[in-house]
Amino acid sequence: MKRTDVARMIDHTILKPEATSADVARVVAEGAELGTYSVCVSPSMLPLSAPPGLKVACVVGFPSGAVKPEVKAFEAARAVADGADEVDMVINIALVKEGRADELEAEIRAVREAVPAPGILKAIIESAALTDEEIVMACGAAARAGDFVKTSTGFHPAGGASAHAVALMRATVGDALGVKASGGIRDAATALAMIEAGASRLGVSATVAILAGLDD
Repeated sequence: MKRTDVARMIDHTILKPEATSADVARVVAEGAELGTYSVCVSPSMLPLSAPPGLKVACVVGFPSGAVKPEVKAFEAARAVADGADEVDMVINIALVKEGRADELEAEIRAVREAVPAPGILKAIIESAALTDEEIVMACGAAARAGDFVKTSTGFHPAGGASAHAVALMRATVGDALGVKASGGIRDAATALAMIEAGASRLGVSATVAILAGLDD
């Protein structure tokens, strides 16, 4: 794939808790220059002054996901009011571990209602902390209530994205949903492996290095 093709699949991300407004402004400028699909930031950094054509994504329930659905929905609604085009929500992983699929779907749906179309909702399932069966369950709930499934926050000690998880997520949701690979993608080879496995979006902070390893 060409550099421009991959760039248009990237959510250029800055989520470190110590990131300053100046750091976020730098990432916005980089995203615009590199031609990424969006920039992804923490809620406190909204609203952003993003140039036309550069989408704004925001995380909610981040990074643990262990807050009430109504709290996530409030965060999401505020993010949309502050200009977010897309919301990346961390699911309550305990609901997956306990097999509470209906409650998980209800949680995602509650946030979905706070992100009306044409807004996009991505459910972060923290795939490295799940078994294959749990990944399938989480993807099923997301498919019934959201727009995307996303591998990881990048903050969980279990790790980030893997090509295996991405392929399983894609096989589970088919063409109905987007699949976002995020967490630990730091070079062009890894980025291309995720795309080959079925990712339609990449969440990365190493955007400059990734794109530098691709042809024009």
